[in-house]
Amino acid sequence: MTIATTAPMAGGEHSKMNSIVFASCFGTIIEWYDFLIYATAATLVFNRAFFPTFDPLASTLAALGTYAVGFLARPLGGALFGHFGDRLGRKSMLVLTLFIMGLSTFCIGLLPTYQTIGVFAPILLMILRIVQGIGLGGEWGGASLMVLEHAPADKRGFYTSFVQIGFPIGLVLATLVFSLVAKLPDADFASYGWRIPFLASILLLGIGTFVRSRVPETPVFEGLKRRDGLSGNPVAEVVGRNTRTFLIAVGLKLSEVSWVYMLSVFIVGYATGKLGVPKAMLLDAVLYAALFELITLPLFGWLSDKIGRRPLYIMGALFSIAFAFPLFWMVDSKSAVLIFTAVTIAMNFGHGMMFGPESCYFPELFGARIRYSGASFGFQASAAIGGGFAPILATVMVGYFGGTSGVSIMMIVLALITLAAALAAHETRGAALRD
Repeated sequence: MTIATTAPMAGGEHSKMNSIVFASCFGTIIEWYDFLIYATAATLVFNRAFFPTFDPLASTLAALGTYAVGFLARPLGGALFGHFGDRLGRKSMLVLTLFIMGLSTFCIGLLPTYQTIGVFAPILLMILRIVQGIGLGGEWGGASLMVLEHAPADKRGFYTSFVQIGFPIGLVLATLVFSLVAKLPDADFASYGWRIPFLASILLLGIGTFVRSRVPETPVFEGLKRRDGLSGNPVAEVVGRNTRTFLIAVGLKLSEVSWVYMLSVFIVGYATGKLGVPKAMLLDAVLYAALFELITLPLFGWLSDKIGRRPLYIMGALFSIAFAFPLFWMVDSKSAVLIFTAVTIAMNFGHGMMFGPESCYFPELFGARIRYSGASFGFQASAAIGGGFAPILATVMVGYFGGTSGVSIMMIVLALITLAAALAAHETRGAALRD
């Protein structure tokens, strides 16, 4: 059985759709803001605040290690909340994951440093990072399904792309807040300035919880409940009976997620630490690149409704292969113009071209009874590999080998995997949602 909405929406339905999109997007902004301020803090301050006894390279790797732990927790969150999202509903998981993320982020802002409580500081930091990762692991799938399962079939790519906008807006907010507090004297920034972005998240959490609590459950899930069509063990069904589709989802995600975290994490640390580029310049470059994605993500989502999801992934992977070396050549120039240009191009085409239709494409690959689990677990398993470990491997390569050629080769290999997954995937544009 298939479910599709093809008729034009009436005025009331259009208004309801806009409310659902806003609620999903707003909550996703908060989730990504929470997750990304940690990434920025890990490269700028956590190596000194929580790991001060190590040499500079080792302390940076240790700080990035706690950053990576959050990614390792994301598949757990994807599986956990995917299971309950497919069993109990999409809406309840949306509110719960937002609360988990916001509270853990606020607590990070209250943590004592290593100088105050010693080894317990990094231990507590890691625990809260794991909780963050679990919360984010379940959030994206719920937000995507909430929009997808309400949207008309011919506009699913466009509407769901606004869920993806949560990432660049969250990145802009995180970068902007850190750019402001980074203007404080170094001593003040190290003492209390870095805490401000974390503590501010509690205000966003209150607003986001209110907004998300007002959205209705999806008609697709309500239909499954009425027909008693819910899966008894959706995660096992994803991995055991839909292995090929699951692996395709992992492969599709791998290149774009590695690109965005290389840009927002590794290159910030590399350019400021090894090249001596002012950190404000790098943060501004990431900020403006993300602002462009506010335009390009809906554009690519709309385009996926016109030409298909699969062609965009193929083009994005080919771009990533071609731009892997030029990216670092431009960054190594230390020219502000070239750095801004490189980061903007890489963010919008190496990441945005594939990220834009992702909220639509991944869920469409799976049937309704396992859609939350399949999309979330595939997305987050790949994010753990590409987002969590790519910046660490790149830092190790540069630290021990001196150049970025190995980093470029790694990015090409990841893009080749995504290209292979795109070629193996089937097109979903215009097709009715699978039941």
